[in-house]
Amino acid sequence: MTATSATVTEALKSVKGPDGKDIVTSGKLSGVVVTGGKVFCSLTVDAAEAQVWESVRKQAEEVIKSVPGVASVLIALTAEKKPGSSAPAPGPAPQTGGRAVQGVAGVKAIIAVASGKGGVGKSTTAVNLALGLQSLGLKVGVLDADIYGPSMPRLLALKGKPELIGGRTLKPMEAFGLKVMSIGFLVDEDTPMIWRGPMVQSAITQMLREVAWAPLDVIVVDMPPGTGDAQLTLAQQVPLAGAVIVSTPQDLALIDARRGIAMFKRVDVPVLGLIENMSYFLCPRRRAARSGPLERAVSRRSAA
Repeated sequence: MTATSATVTEALKSVKGPDGKDIVTSGKLSGVVVTGGKVFCSLTVDAAEAQVWESVRKQAEEVIKSVPGVASVLIALTAEKKPGSSAPAPGPAPQTGGRAVQGVAGVKAIIAVASGKGGVGKSTTAVNLALGLQSLGLKVGVLDADIYGPSMPRLLALKGKPELIGGRTLKPMEAFGLKVMSIGFLVDEDTPMIWRGPMVQSAITQMLREVAWAPLDVIVVDMPPGTGDAQLTLAQQVPLAGAVIVSTPQDLALIDARRGIAMFKRVDVPVLGLIENMSYFLCPRRRAARSGPLERAVSRRSAA
């Protein structure tokens, strides 16, 4: 039997929140997506009640797992602040330069590869950087944090779905010796991710915390373009060793790249460097075609 959004939603009517109302009719449930036996949805609650709703989220996971045809579940608990209210102060956490330093277990360093805008070759650069680090003898993983436009499944020619370990932890996919995780492994390539900002933040957090990454020396994170929720989530939740900014030489791309650099500096993340990608392209066919008698004579004279 194949699970559908309708059967999952119907099953979740049995789950009640702290207010005694079921999460479907109360409007707390949203974004139910079912693809290949994988279920994704979110619970949108007030930030002040987030801790209370965590037990409801776990109960909803168990209910969904009991639905025939369901292989795995990912529920994002998205807490939104009501106008005029304030969220409870978070518990104490170690700080470095104003940032929480709780890392990912078994991972020594995390490097973000970011860009101010799309189409500058950021994902390809992230893969090349990961492979370069691996060639130095390091154990490397790649996290595709671009929820709306995941590229790693196509770039690394990976197909299939991650396995579940212990009912909750995902086993990363592997390619060329790299451990890889992407939302693209969990949804079909043509499925649009119509998710709000809090859902994106929750998904990135879960791909960091609920994936069997260890042991790794480095995780290279392929960030989505821009300076939005995903970038802030990563910068605030894990101790980034640094960020690499990718741009092309056009003025518009460089303007956005400067914004990216400024954003990482503001959240105390070291900028390791700026990569100018696609600076020029020298067509080998045109170069060969132009290599006539005159060009060859000039080349010989120069060599002499």
